[in-house]
Order: sequence, then structure tokens, then C-alpha cells
Amino acid sequence: MPYRCRECGYRSPKWLGRCPRCGGWDSFEEVREGEEGVGWIGSRPQALPQVKKPPLERVSTGIREVDRLLGGGLIPGSVILFGGEPGIGKSTLLLQLAAALAGSGSKVLYVSGEEAPAQVKLRAERLGIQTPELYLLSEQHLLRIVKAIEELSPQVLVVDSLQTVVARPEGGDIGGVAQVREAAAQLARLAKGLEMTCFLVSHITKGGEFAGPKTVEHLVDVAVYLEGTREGDLRILRSVKNRFGSTNEVAVFQMGEEGLIEVPDPATFFVPRDRPARPGAAVVPVLEGTRPLLVEIQALVAPSMGYGPPQRRMAGLDFNRVSVLLAVIEKRLGAHIGATDVYLAVAGGLEVREPAVDLGVCAAVLSSLR
Repeated sequence: MPYRCRECGYRSPKWLGRCPRCGGWDSFEEVREGEEGVGWIGSRPQALPQVKKPPLERVSTGIREVDRLLGGGLIPGSVILFGGEPGIGKSTLLLQLAAALAGSGSKVLYVSGEEAPAQVKLRAERLGIQTPELYLLSEQHLLRIVKAIEELSPQVLVVDSLQTVVARPEGGDIGGVAQVREAAAQLARLAKGLEMTCFLVSHITKGGEFAGPKTVEHLVDVAVYLEGTREGDLRILRSVKNRFGSTNEVAVFQMGEEGLIEVPDPATFFVPRDRPARPGAAVVPVLEGTRPLLVEIQALVAPSMGYGPPQRRMAGLDFNRVSVLLAVIEKRLGAHIGATDVYLAVAGGLEVREPAVDLGVCAAVLSSLR
């Protein structure tokens, strides 16, 4: 009988005291017959012509930006992984999304493993949400979540967050690799079998990736990432995986007192049309997905105070790339900026990595220098 590490999933034909992959002690358990694989509910071999096709009509989320990002709306039975930095607005956007779906007639179950129902209600009241078809559940144990799904039969399920779900009490720590993988697999199987759309909120790592095993990203149908800065009010929802549409799309929102507000015309969001020209600033077009944006590059070049090496500060731009551009300006244009402090920023807190801004960076620096 094979054995499996409950922390990382490593398999061995015999029991081991220490896992050679993750280093966990006393983490091996027997894999009993029937536990090796999981399938959809009621799965059995079917001839291709007899396979029931999924509904072709997409369900609108009630938020145009999200509909466009997903390729036209939700596919019943799809599983969507939703990630982002702490405090960036994931729970707020999902609560707005759940309320919009509930307002259109869908029964929505919002499961929170991090907040009590009263806390979620306070946030809903702040956002002006009062929808009777939106049900709240504060629970971490997967079996109780499944029981609530069976009793309520929702069309949409939101789990906030996946790392708080306990799939098996003996399966390791909460948020561990084994728990996250097992919870995601069971919820995905349930969503497919019941044709229930499932949103899974995921924590992220220090490197900005989805926390947990890569298996989860392979398992889901759609993976989206909410990004932005806490200082700025812009939020960009970016698709990194989409089995039902393009991944070259973004949804743009602005954080306000009433939650995340759609930005229908992001092209002029950062730069007003009546913006006066001023030294040290350059407006350049960039692409976020298929959305053109006009951003302002702001530069300040000042003589160094002489207390150590000249300062180089960047906000929203790649430091190494800008360093190369400054060297090119010094070498090819003869501009003496080696002994000056250079400060560069993208207005609005946007992160720009597109090479198209290189000319704008050079123009802003030269404009401020002269």
C-alpha cells in the first residue's frame, strides 16, 4: 500500500519518518484504495456524442468590467481563483460581485473563513448592499461548507479564503499545501458536478504568486489577480489564466468610499484632457492588456547635496532599466546628470514595465534638467 506526505503530496512505497521533498517529520499516511483519484460527481465513461455540452449562454456578473475580463460573463460550473495583496480590495470587490449576482436573481453563498457574518454585514452596509438572495456563512470546515451548499443549492459560491478551509482535520496545518490542494480539488469537483460557479480567494506569496501548490492554478478554469498600490486609488484586475476567453484583458477600477467603481474610460483617467504643459513631465501611451492608457512620467533632476553618492529614486518604473536610460542620456546626449539627484515617478501610482515609456522617461529627465 503506498504512502503519501500530507504536507507536499510526495509518494513512497513505504512509510518514511521524514519526507525527502519538504522535510516534514511524521507526515506520511496510507493511501487507501479509492482515495487515489477524484472525479466529477457521478462520473462514468461516456461516448463523445452523448456528453452533455455546457450552457453556451454566459451569466452576466452585473459589473461590465468583470464581464469583459471574463470574455462575456460567467460560465456555470467554472472555478475562478482570485488573488491579490492584503488590503488591496479582494473581499470588497467579491462582495460587490456577489451582491450584483444576487440582485440579478442568482442565489449566492458567501463563505468567510476570516470574518464573522456581522463583520461582513458591516462591510456590506458600508457598500450599500442589502440583497436577500445573498447568504453569509462563517465557516472553515469543508464538510460543513459542503452541507450548507447541499441545503441551500446556490448558483454561485464565494470562499474567502481558500487558505482558511480545513479539508481534513488530520491533514496538516491550516493553509498548508495538503489542506489547500484537497480543499480546492473538492470544491472544484463539487462546482463542476452542480454547475455552480465558484470563486476561490487565494493569499499570495512574497513573490506575488498565488500561495499554495501550483496544482491549484492548474485545477481552476480562470485565475485573476487584483493589483494596485495602497497609496493610490487605482485597481487593475488582470487575467492570468482563462479557459473561456483571452488572458490579454484587464478590468480597471477606482477605490472609493462606496467600494470599487468601474472606470469606463481609463485612457484619460490619469491625465485630464485640459492638462497644461510643464517642465519635468511627459505624457506617454501604454497598454494594459488591450486597454490604452495615458500616463504621466514625472521627473525631478537637482544638483546633489554632496552627502554621499547621487540619489536615484524610482516609483512605478524599473530601476535597472531607468539606470540604463540615464547612462544613455549621459553618454550619447552629453547631458551631465552623473552628479545630480534624479527622482522619477509614474503619476497615479501605476506600475509600468512597458518599453514604450523609455522615450517619455528621457524626455521628462531632459526637460527637468534644462
